[in-house]
Amino acid sequence: MSDLIDEATLITHCQRLLKNDRRTFLAIAGAPGSGKSTLVERLARKTAVQSDEDPRVAILPMDGFHYDDSILKARGRLHRKGAPDTFDVSGLRSTLMRLADPAEGNMAVPVFDRKLEVSRGSARIIPQSVQLVLVEGNYLLLDEDPWRSLHPMFDLKVIIDVPEEELARRLRKRWVQYGLDETQIASKLDDNDLPNGRAVREKSVMADYRLVQSER
Repeated sequence: MSDLIDEATLITHCQRLLKNDRRTFLAIAGAPGSGKSTLVERLARKTAVQSDEDPRVAILPMDGFHYDDSILKARGRLHRKGAPDTFDVSGLRSTLMRLADPAEGNMAVPVFDRKLEVSRGSARIIPQSVQLVLVEGNYLLLDEDPWRSLHPMFDLKVIIDVPEEELARRLRKRWVQYGLDETQIASKLDDNDLPNGRAVREKSVMADYRLVQSER
């Protein structure tokens, strides 16, 4: 089992990664609702002094690589949007490879718009000054192809561990905020979110560290 880590120690690891003479990559994986986005935003704030002119830490969300609904509909997978096979893993791998190349300079990356349920291309710029990229997403450590091709690109791998009961509570709250009714919420949880979370817990490779969270 992965070694346990707390957030303060993880920040220390991030600060050490910043001292490398090349750009480094930290993978933060976890089930839907585990708090990945919130965690990486805090890490980015606390790891290094940020400025608009010279940022040293940037965030790359896996969700920006969702296939468009038109592709999922054509494949009969729209109802499972968010499952491992509904992402452009090759596109994510190519982006990571480009980010690792100093010759690329400033780079535009996609970001998922949850309100519109679409990925917006070139929606975020990762400047050349960035030394540490925080990559966050459900399946970054999944032990199956094509996800395995991402693993060698990460300098440090962390998984967030949250009990399923707490995940369900958080996800229910999320979908209420987006205006879904009880039938829609039940379908989201039972048919998609919670099965996807089990896939993350049961089918991911061992991370370097495990960050345990309970209620928030």
